[in-house]
Amino acid sequence: MPSLFKIPLTSLDGIGPKKAQLFSKLGAESVGELLMMYPRTYEDMSEPRRIREADSAGPCCVRAVVEHVYPPSRIRKNMTIFKLSVTDGESRMNINFFNQQYMYEKLQNGGEYLFYGYVKKNYSLYEMSAPVVVGVDEENKIRPVYSLTGSLTNNQIVKAVKQALAMLPEHINDPLPQYILDEYGLCTLDFAIRNIHFPKDSEALLKARKRLVFEELLVLQLGMLRIKTVGRKGRAHTMQKGYADEFFSLLPFSPTGAQRRAVSECINDMTNGNAPMNRLLQGDVGSGKTAVAAAVCYTVVKNKYQCAIMAPTEILAAQHYDSLSGIFRNTGIRIELLTGSMRASQKNHIYKRLADGDIDIMIGTHALISDKVEFSSLALVITDEQHRFGVAQRAALVSKGDSPHILVMSATPIPRTLALMIYGDLDLSVLDEMPPGRQKTETLLIDSPKRTRALGFLRKNIREGHQCYIVCPLVEDSDTIDLQSAESYIESLKHTPLSDCRIGLLHGRMKSAEKDSVMDDFSHGRLDILVSTTVIEVGVNVPNATIMLIENAERFGLSQLHQLRGRVGRGSAQSYCILVSDSKSESTIQRLKVMCETNDGFKIADEDLRLRGPGDFFGSRQHGLPELRVANMSDMLSLEQTQRAALRILARDPDLSLPEHRGLYTECLRSQFAHSS
Repeated sequence: MPSLFKIPLTSLDGIGPKKAQLFSKLGAESVGELLMMYPRTYEDMSEPRRIREADSAGPCCVRAVVEHVYPPSRIRKNMTIFKLSVTDGESRMNINFFNQQYMYEKLQNGGEYLFYGYVKKNYSLYEMSAPVVVGVDEENKIRPVYSLTGSLTNNQIVKAVKQALAMLPEHINDPLPQYILDEYGLCTLDFAIRNIHFPKDSEALLKARKRLVFEELLVLQLGMLRIKTVGRKGRAHTMQKGYADEFFSLLPFSPTGAQRRAVSECINDMTNGNAPMNRLLQGDVGSGKTAVAAAVCYTVVKNKYQCAIMAPTEILAAQHYDSLSGIFRNTGIRIELLTGSMRASQKNHIYKRLADGDIDIMIGTHALISDKVEFSSLALVITDEQHRFGVAQRAALVSKGDSPHILVMSATPIPRTLALMIYGDLDLSVLDEMPPGRQKTETLLIDSPKRTRALGFLRKNIREGHQCYIVCPLVEDSDTIDLQSAESYIESLKHTPLSDCRIGLLHGRMKSAEKDSVMDDFSHGRLDILVSTTVIEVGVNVPNATIMLIENAERFGLSQLHQLRGRVGRGSAQSYCILVSDSKSESTIQRLKVMCETNDGFKIADEDLRLRGPGDFFGSRQHGLPELRVANMSDMLSLEQTQRAALRILARDPDLSLPEHRGLYTECLRSQFAHSS
């Protein structure tokens, strides 16, 4: 089968250069890649229903006899319609066809057919429009539906895939060894490929999917685990001594047990004299990750080495600088901040001091990976909100030192199994305790008619000396979608109970100096309300802010809403998060109610993963994982099975060099891990 990856699609009948370009947009440039371009869904006519049993929530198949075909009629220019009535012996249904003269000629009174489409029920009347129609004796009753682009049609893809399947050799080299197929009850690759495209029946489709999902996730797991192994071959900067207790004595509060445990795990990694630390520190909003990072930095600096902390935004970088400067006041530890908006003279001064070893902890944004940045003894790299950095950016900062220790921090709760997948090259520490004294943020879900009352509640809290956030999904008004924008929202507040409040605007298109100025005004109480986009999602810390109102809440994932909610409730006063949504979707309302029921970020993450998949944790593909063709990251059972299988395979054959593992090795190379393996 690998040879099919070298045969261009233009070798197939009906595919010229222009059509090949359309297939290329879908990820298929060769015959082999076309066979891996699996259907996105299916038209399943294998189990037809009675008309009265039809589910209006989704497409279904109805078996019925045509009672009467009505002649076509023109309803407007270039649009004709013809109708027919059908019955299953118990109920009747009307069916509409638009611009389908060939269907009028095909369907006969008294003929029995399978009709696949959406059924609408209006009291006792049933109706279906533009269904797929096949004869009851049709062999392929489960039909593939592929992703499309441009002028490419589903029928053209079906024709091409059938040609590609005909080119499969009699014997396909299966990358999965026989002992894996036997242990997990998996079908052969030949069976899987044929039945994922054109299933013989529902059972065959399930078998094909199970096998292809397993293979895809297993290759992904093996690739991540091999990155982990390769990444730990460097020489570690061994810390001679840990200084955790000495650091904790600097704090004005007692650390939680989870913070102590995480610090201990990090220091053990750095003092064991083996490979460099590669650890993910994951904690919910407000769980105290910054204190853990500071403790690890303290040990590194006391051992005469330098640290680098990279944050995704200048706001968050400045906040880390302020926090660590306060913690390390009067310790002699030298901390500096480097951002892209600083003047060239400031940057040059920092570059020189850093290279000379006169800076112990360097905090900054992407500016840290500039070619001009040189460290004298970098031994620890910390990246905050790692999912906002690409693999290459993290690698660029790590390259500033000689195999430095790495600590990755994330306030985006991720289910443990998924975290091990996404960050397969990292060990995991979890902060699962909250500092004592934190009050739960009360979350409310309202619709637009209750907005005036909610704004009055904001007004009441502002009079009591507190501040508020209002989050909008857009920066400015859009002609195509009806959503609240931050700019127009400020104008609308002039006609509300908040008309005399001091209001600021913050969004990602503003220049860094403008954003810093607005945040400084809000942080120091010179603004009562900050109207913002999701630029405040990460890291903004204003303890006096007690209310967040989020417009068009249905536009955000649960994990993102949880991150936004984490900007309030950071002081001692009771805080509130108000979600505004006019969605009529029952599933959307149920999803938003999850936010009202729990403040546990990990429970929210589990629900978000179940409902939306992993995209909400990693909005772009910056995490560096290859795109999945058939598997789903929310399939925890398959994830756990393939993790166990991958660990066993590598324990037996770390280099995948045994004959039975050569196919897996080839698949790992073909995947996007090739550059890392």
